[in-house]
Amino acid sequence: MTTRNISLTPEQDAFVEKVVKSGDYQNASEAVRDALRVLQQRRAEDALKLKALRMHIKAGVDALERGDFTEVDERDLDEYLEGLTVTSGKAAP
Repeated sequence: MTTRNISLTPEQDAFVEKVVKSGDYQNASEAVRDALRVLQQRRAEDALKLKALRMHIKAGVDALERGDFTEVDERDLDEYLEGLTVTSGKAAP
């Protein structure tokens, strides 16, 4: 394994010390490696969410370009949105 020196804030150091003393981890390196795994997982999830969001945006733009949309007057917006929740089978808030 590669050895790397890192700097922690006093709060981070105290947390690492706490989880090692509690027996959750054998040593500080194990705790930091687990934290990095969580960071990697979160970044991968964020990338997937961003990809899905971009796909939905593209689908919306494509629908607009095809003219596949409904224009709703501002005064009727609340009623229109309530109709969408009823139509989708979800209870209105």
